[in-house]
Amino acid sequence: MAVALVGGALANKPHNGGNAWTRLTWLLGLRRLGFDVYFAEQIAPEACIDAAGNPAPFEESANAAVFRRVLRAFGFGDRAALVCGERTVGLSHGELRDVAAAADLLVNISGHLTLGLLKDGLRRKVYFDDDPGFTQFWHAAGDAGSRLEGHDFYFTVGANVGTPGCPIPTGGVHWRPTRPLVVLDEWPACRSEPNRFTTVASWRGAYGPVEYQGQKFGLKVHEFRKFVELPRRAAQTFEIALDIHPADHADRDQLARNGWRLADPRAVVADPDAYRQYVQASGAEFSAAQGVYVQTQSGWFSDRTACYLASGKPALVQNTGFGRTLPTGDGLVPFRTLDEAAAGAARIAADYERHSRAARALAEEYFDSDKVLARLLGEVGLA
Repeated sequence: MAVALVGGALANKPHNGGNAWTRLTWLLGLRRLGFDVYFAEQIAPEACIDAAGNPAPFEESANAAVFRRVLRAFGFGDRAALVCGERTVGLSHGELRDVAAAADLLVNISGHLTLGLLKDGLRRKVYFDDDPGFTQFWHAAGDAGSRLEGHDFYFTVGANVGTPGCPIPTGGVHWRPTRPLVVLDEWPACRSEPNRFTTVASWRGAYGPVEYQGQKFGLKVHEFRKFVELPRRAAQTFEIALDIHPADHADRDQLARNGWRLADPRAVVADPDAYRQYVQASGAEFSAAQGVYVQTQSGWFSDRTACYLASGKPALVQNTGFGRTLPTGDGLVPFRTLDEAAAGAARIAADYERHSRAARALAEEYFDSDKVLARLLGEVGLA
């Protein structure tokens, strides 16, 4: 049996069910294809917190507790390690070294794993980029945060990176396009209130704006502000499970004044099960995108949106150039302007059943983990 090691940040964001799904989907998808799958994550001591957000010892931290609970729930409790310096939760350093020596594949999400003992002897090292633009601009600036070195293959969900019309620099890297994956059995289509549009968002996210050749590329907050009047322009309801800092109270107040319903993400999407329930109880998704994805027309597509589609939820999402490689109009409706967003919501609501069926069909054709992984594995010589 082939062995795969996946590296990524799950416990580093201990109350983020959507982030957990991004990592879990790789584990579950590779396991479906017959791999013996392991997971490894690094965490710094200063990132370890208790349930209230205060500093905590590594072994007693909320991070370690979430790591144990989530990996155990999905059947990887004895195949995972959270590494904090010389200490680990789960597999020991020696056991991890044995896994790496036997592994046929490393999937390193955002280059998270930097430990030499996990990378040096691996046969195939895949860098998976789910932040196109940030990754490449950092690399062009010589920022070590891109963590590109030491990999054999580079895949990105920025389908247009390296093509005419997309200004993202490749930096001499052969970026291979891929898609977000969703394990369809984990996300069955289900019925719900069709007029309820939702999304899960971080107002500013983990990164600041980036600059390249004198141009600044913005964040989700800069794009969402353009559509703040949408609930007043449309007959549908709009809700965001929004991670927003108290200092952004002016934005929060403006959202509320314009009719947005705001849910506390710590209450409704803090773990994988709650996140899945929130998505599947929605009628459709509405979301703006990070400014860098929009401005570069990178073709970025969200794994969150793939989960909405798989659940039979149409997606009304800001245009990032994904229409160059994905069919749009039924089930997946892009918008650029406030008028287009309002018209798209009305169009989805007016023929909801058709859009719902089309959403599931899109997920089955373009985001099914079996298909996406089969293509990726073929490209790295593991067909």
